[in-house]
Amino acid sequence: STKTNCKGEYTFPDPSNALCIENLQVVSECISKVNQPQILEPKCSKLSPKPNNLWDWSPLSENYIDILTSKPQVSGPWCRNHNYLFSYIWANDKTVRNALHVREGTIEEWERCNNSLSYAHDLITSIDYQRNLTKIGLRALIYSGDHDMVITYVGTQGWINSLGLPIEDGWRPWFVDGQVAGYVTTYSEKKYSLTYVTVKGAGHTAPEYKPKESLAMIDRWFAGYLL
Repeated sequence: STKTNCKGEYTFPDPSNALCIENLQVVSECISKVNQPQILEPKCSKLSPKPNNLWDWSPLSENYIDILTSKPQVSGPWCRNHNYLFSYIWANDKTVRNALHVREGTIEEWERCNNSLSYAHDLITSIDYQRNLTKIGLRALIYSGDHDMVITYVGTQGWINSLGLPIEDGWRPWFVDGQVAGYVTTYSEKKYSLTYVTVKGAGHTAPEYKPKESLAMIDRWFAGYLL
């Protein structure tokens, strides 16, 4: 009923369309406990744990569960965000900063997600820019984890299809070590070529979830080989 009542408009629905608004509220409730970056993993705090507050454990903190530092009697689900602890340790290490030529005093502490930047989201779609690129002799690779609900692979496939590019190589599986690693479609028009790849079992940042398959994908594409 959501599809029928909202007529395909889910991001900016008509506020006067009561049936659509009601349907969207039901949908939001249904997915509220789903981890949208990877739908099969447990939903965790949005914040990444930091070294300086991991040692000061508190059950009232949003970051209170960590597989590396939790007390034995404290149980809780594994959370991918816990792995990001190592990025803080690495990026804030003085030797690493020197190697990256980070000038001393310019950055106090590295943050994985910098929420201090102030800007307005005023660009609803970039499809027109993508369409302009199809007029240039470029090779493009677009990939999506098929377990990502933040930017779903069917949504990506939808806007690619809206470009109206002829299909050169239809939807088919691609393999790594004899196992299906996802599916691929190749589009081409004149000197422009676009390869669209799904990565099986991957979430929002595909290489994070499926590093071996993602490396095989990019290696083959850079080398000009078929996936």
